[in-house]
Amino acid sequence: MHSITAKLEKLSSLARNKIKYLSEKVFLSVAHLLNGEKTAKMEETETRAKIRKYALQNAVKYEKPPKEDAVVKKVLAEHLELRKDAKRVSILAKEEIKSIEAMSKEERVEELTKIAPELVTELTVKAKEKEKREPGLPELSLAEGEKVVMRFAPNPNGAATLGSTRGIIVNSEYVKMHDGKFILRFDDTDPVLKRPLLEAYDWYLEDCAWLDAEPDEVVVASERMDLYYKYAEELLKKGVAYVCFCPAETFKQYKDHKRPCPHRAADIEANIGCWKKMLNGVYEEKEAVLRIKTDMASADPALRDWVALRILKRAHPRVGDKYVVWPTLDFESAIEDHLLGITHIIRGKDLMKSEKRQRFLYDHLGWRYPTTMVWGRIKVQEFGKLSTSELRKRIENGEYEGWDDPQLPTLKALRRRGFQPEAIRKFFISIGVTQTDIAVSMKNLYAENRKAVDALALRYFFVRNPKEMKLKDGLSFVAKALKHPSKEDYREIRTGNTVYISGDDFAKLKQGQRIRLKFLCDVEIEQIEPLVANVVETPAEDVSIIQWAPSEGIKVVVKKPDGTDEGIGEPLIASELGNVVQFERYGFVRIDSVVEKEKGKEVVAYFTH
Repeated sequence: MHSITAKLEKLSSLARNKIKYLSEKVFLSVAHLLNGEKTAKMEETETRAKIRKYALQNAVKYEKPPKEDAVVKKVLAEHLELRKDAKRVSILAKEEIKSIEAMSKEERVEELTKIAPELVTELTVKAKEKEKREPGLPELSLAEGEKVVMRFAPNPNGAATLGSTRGIIVNSEYVKMHDGKFILRFDDTDPVLKRPLLEAYDWYLEDCAWLDAEPDEVVVASERMDLYYKYAEELLKKGVAYVCFCPAETFKQYKDHKRPCPHRAADIEANIGCWKKMLNGVYEEKEAVLRIKTDMASADPALRDWVALRILKRAHPRVGDKYVVWPTLDFESAIEDHLLGITHIIRGKDLMKSEKRQRFLYDHLGWRYPTTMVWGRIKVQEFGKLSTSELRKRIENGEYEGWDDPQLPTLKALRRRGFQPEAIRKFFISIGVTQTDIAVSMKNLYAENRKAVDALALRYFFVRNPKEMKLKDGLSFVAKALKHPSKEDYREIRTGNTVYISGDDFAKLKQGQRIRLKFLCDVEIEQIEPLVANVVETPAEDVSIIQWAPSEGIKVVVKKPDGTDEGIGEPLIASELGNVVQFERYGFVRIDSVVEKEKGKEVVAYFTH
């Protein structure tokens, strides 16, 4: 009996211990679950706060309810740990956006200021910067958080023209708008038809700096040839490129009939062998090319198996005779746009087929093509259509003095004529980006430039085709002339009893007529040939006022787009070397040079407008 009682007590003790153990375990499990639930709730609260912050930022920035995908992309980009639960983030974003939709504009700003004042400051700064920018450019299509990288890619076979100036300004302006990266890339891989001009590389850098469009990076394609060879070989190994030996006319027949040429079926090893022979100079020009496989049945013949690299045995001005195989522009620019991370391209609508060709290449290599914008041609009425290659020929033939000849539509010419960079920037930004071809007059640029120079350009007297006028009974005079109509600042012009007036004014004079020599005196014409005038002590009203040049004036030659004017100007003009001034009743000019001659100083000025 004692033994049974002892056993029961022992079992009872074990049971109590077991119950205690289980109770404690259940308690810990419940506590753990409660803590886990609490942690999950805390995490969700934190996630909601992150979502709401970016949703409010988006709503305040664009002044409308935010889009779900934009907010989700921003949150996942900033908080990588949330990517594993992207679906939940999307659900929470919908809920927060619904709440924000019901808020007023002021309420959104107030809440964002409380939870993230730094974002409000950032938006305010960007808004002010946007206000300072010139109107005219449409918004870029951007993914949330995308860093804008754009390029201007000239062929340096001459100086920048007005057309290429547009490319410099608009691309650089977009980069400034989005705090991005601007690349100047020289597409100089044609040493024959568009042979580079060594000086032009530096000219473009100078022009970019002058236009407040300095590049963040400069790339020279001719110095990166090994990159193009690497990708050509990769395409050959993939079987999506081949070496073609067809003469141009023979391949055209295949292309026109939508049939592949015999070389298209060659195996990879044979193609690579032929490619190496191309690189080693075994073949002559036009004997072999490397083609990209596309679709020989394409509706557009221009897209059928296009040429990526060809043989050109001509020394390159920059890299000499190191290479005999050169990429076409379509191949080189396509490779470079990817390697440089270009996000947006603005191209002429005449180059839309280039994009279609390049997309085959991007598909073969598994790359994503940049976003493109297309614009039409711009034609400046006063210059017509002149290509850089054509200008170069005419300059080399002596038809023009150089790339800065005032007759030319080059940036060098405009700079020498006294145009201001801010005026040129405003002019092109105001035109914007449109697919429509545009015809503009230089008068539009003149008007913009006048705003920039009028307040700064000092005034001087210059008379072209001068005619001598004797001032009867006059010995010497000192005129006090305003340097600028808006400033109480004077210059002195000394003259004897002889002055010079312009041939145009002389042609209108009549005997007995009264005129006023500006800032000097009134005179009455006594006789025309020779020209003699009496000084009138009492000024009359309603008389013609003309400019004049003193007896000790200096020779001035003005070079214009439509010819040259010669005449006499006041001596102080020689002190304005490099400056833009206004010759009264004539126009704005830039003083280009002052040369000492036997008979005194001679000034050469370039006509602005």
